[in-house]
Amino acid sequence: MNQVKQLFTRYKMLALVIAIALIWVFFSWQTEGGFVTPRNLSNLLRQMSITGILACGMVLVIISGEIDLSVGSLLGLLGGVAAILDVVYHVPLPLNLAIVAACGLVIGLANGCMTAYLRIPSFIVGLGGMLAFRGILLGITGGTTIAPVSPQLVYVGQGYLPPLAGVTLGVLLFALTLFLTWRQRRNRALHGLAAHALMRDVVRVLAIGAVLAGFVYTLNSYDGIPVPVLLLLVLLGVFSYITSQTVFGRRIYSVGSNMEATRLSGINVQAVKLWIFGITGVMCALAGLVNTARLAAGSPSAGNMGELDAIAACFIGGTSMRGGSGTVYGALLGALVITSLDNGMSMLDVDSYWQMIVKGSILVLAVWVDVSTRSGRR
Repeated sequence: MNQVKQLFTRYKMLALVIAIALIWVFFSWQTEGGFVTPRNLSNLLRQMSITGILACGMVLVIISGEIDLSVGSLLGLLGGVAAILDVVYHVPLPLNLAIVAACGLVIGLANGCMTAYLRIPSFIVGLGGMLAFRGILLGITGGTTIAPVSPQLVYVGQGYLPPLAGVTLGVLLFALTLFLTWRQRRNRALHGLAAHALMRDVVRVLAIGAVLAGFVYTLNSYDGIPVPVLLLLVLLGVFSYITSQTVFGRRIYSVGSNMEATRLSGINVQAVKLWIFGITGVMCALAGLVNTARLAAGSPSAGNMGELDAIAACFIGGTSMRGGSGTVYGALLGALVITSLDNGMSMLDVDSYWQMIVKGSILVLAVWVDVSTRSGRR
């Protein structure tokens, strides 16, 4: 049994990818191939982008040993603000984005200040924010939908890249993979470390190339790569770099692993947590803007239960509920699992209560796996 746990822990991301493949095969079989059509996969990835953007911020919060239950309501509030600025005040899209992002940053920093400096438990701060932000949204919208938004804003949520741009993006990502693989092998050689087997790196690069080719070909077979998916890919690259290549990123893991030891080593733990919540606020702003653009309207119910999907995505993607462990790409794979289940069960006309039961059961299973594979390690 211990060997099985060690094997799963080592290849957790591979197991998650296999799980996604099995989910897709099952729904494809049940829908007679309808699930894996280019149109449905394009819609699935567009739906996933909103949960994925939230998960990019949430994963940092959880790694640091905190939680934020307000992200769904904050998404709705900032999406409503974006709709009001667009429909009522006709604010240009760049300025609209800047205002909404600034609001998200300020609110996130306020949450971080209450958690880090006032020592209010993040669970309570998030719970209070979840109620307060939803109330503010209902107040500023009057409980009615704000529509229609401008075509420029709609493009952010419903637009597509031209096919040539999609191919160019795929080529650039493959070139980046080649460069990073070469740099990793060179760095290991410079430091006198044994390099990975050449065949292993070749197989990995070819596998990534095949996935990129399939990704671009499938989406170009419909209308192209959706703009929200492009935004999510950019965020994946940015957050992966921050968490693995910057001092701030390493401090996030350190705070979550052992906050007292981190504090005694001279790191300002409070400042780290403050900016983590600030970043999460900005991610809520982006997700809110994309959601409003996707719906072509600001809805008073937008973001409802969004925090649960984001948290579930992080836990399913391997982020430890005890902090100190997790990855951005794992959280996005978790978001893909959640969205695939939603999309597939909706296509099969599964009752909503069964959908909630299935998602809740998978969340509990993911946390149990985390607890069982990490027992005795901390």
